[in-house]
Amino acid sequence: MNLNATLFAQFVVFFILAGFTMKFVWPPLIKALDERAQKIAEGLAAADRGKAEMAAAEKRAHAELSTARDEGAKRVADAEKRGQSIVEDAKKTATEEAARIVAAARADAEAQAGKVRDALRAEVANLAVKGAEQILKREVNAAAHADLLNQLKAEL
Repeated sequence: MNLNATLFAQFVVFFILAGFTMKFVWPPLIKALDERAQKIAEGLAAADRGKAEMAAAEKRAHAELSTARDEGAKRVADAEKRGQSIVEDAKKTATEEAARIVAAARADAEAQAGKVRDALRAEVANLAVKGAEQILKREVNAAAHADLLNQLKAEL
């Protein structure tokens, strides 16, 4: 066996195998690697978009939460103001009602006092007439002495 012929045959087989590999095996491998690299790049881009969308969603959520807190605080403040207004109105109404009741009670008391005074005056006049009858030992005519009795009532 000749070493040169063997070496030459091995070169020929190597180049045929290399050509076959470059023509039929290498392109699908490169294509698969390129597809894989493209999928990885798309995945990274999608992850970046997802992060950006998540950051935007967090900003929107914080803005909505802030708006909701502000609105809630405003509603609470309005409710407190309305409650104070209702309490003040109730106090005002109660004060007016109390003043009205006190005025009515005073008027009623004054009317009762006037009636009692009138009744007392009449009773004192009757007692005075009876006392005068006892002193004079004769009957005093109430009709005849009406002016005198009315004057006595007015003085009392």
